[in-house]
Amino acid sequence: MTIRPSRRALMGAVLTQAALRQAAAQEAWPTKPVRFLLPFPPGQATDTIGRVLAEELSRQWPQRVVVENRAGGAGVVGTEAGARSAPDGYTIVASTSGTIGINPSVIRNLPYDAEQDFTYITTIFTVPLIIVAHPSFAPSDVPALIAAAKADPAGINYGSGGPGTSQHMSAELFCNRAGVKMTHVPYRGSGPAMADLIAGNIPMMFDSVASALPHLRGGRIKALGVTSAVRAQQVPEVPAIAETIRGYEAIGWAGLCVPTGTPEAVITRVNADVTALLRNPTFAARVVQLGGSPAPQSVQEANAFVRAEIAKWREVARNADVRLDG
Repeated sequence: MTIRPSRRALMGAVLTQAALRQAAAQEAWPTKPVRFLLPFPPGQATDTIGRVLAEELSRQWPQRVVVENRAGGAGVVGTEAGARSAPDGYTIVASTSGTIGINPSVIRNLPYDAEQDFTYITTIFTVPLIIVAHPSFAPSDVPALIAAAKADPAGINYGSGGPGTSQHMSAELFCNRAGVKMTHVPYRGSGPAMADLIAGNIPMMFDSVASALPHLRGGRIKALGVTSAVRAQQVPEVPAIAETIRGYEAIGWAGLCVPTGTPEAVITRVNADVTALLRNPTFAARVVQLGGSPAPQSVQEANAFVRAEIAKWREVARNADVRLDG
């Protein structure tokens, strides 16, 4: 008598074999070089710290992590390339506060969906911004700045690295939460804005702590407050804006993401290895030296964080009517 297996049993066997093959492939990952896609030119904090991370992972993994800079369009070109990559675990994309947190709200026809096209692995580091002013500017702290802005609506100019940048959006969030109006003076990058600030052509600006620190130490500018929820370790003497405006926080950040559909085992592996490095005192000290604050997260925390950032900047962009494409 011949016993024929049922259709259900056959399907179960096929699915089991497929699952075993997939598990074996994931266990062996990576079997070829991993591409680390950076949507910016070399030299920025995301690039600098990202390369240090890639070098360390290359030592730990059986294959190298190859950094590829794909700059252009406020990070849009490289981020879109990452979204369109095969979800096989061999393309890891640098996610940032600009490309993921802000762009969805200020670029009308963005060619990627920040909430649907990626799974977020962890934040790598955060970078606080800081309100800095020319020494001749009368206000020297946040309460005095708010009082001056209320006394002269739209009369205080502030510089930024350009429309829709983290500097600009942080200032707009400040104005919204403080109930004041100031006038935005955009530049082509924070470098030219800082040069005009030092020259006294603009009274104040929002900039990254890392960029402003040399000028602060040189006495060419003064600090009024940092945008992180608590004081920044690089300038612990400078109060957080949140000490005056409760709940205010506007940080720059960079993390890792992969195209949606990437195997969960790969995501878990990358998260475990990267967060272990970020918690390692030697590696963490290197991140701080390069201007960032290590920010390891679980995968669930990373995805919740990104959703909250997108929602926050969407509200700011709507209230301030900020658009990069008119």
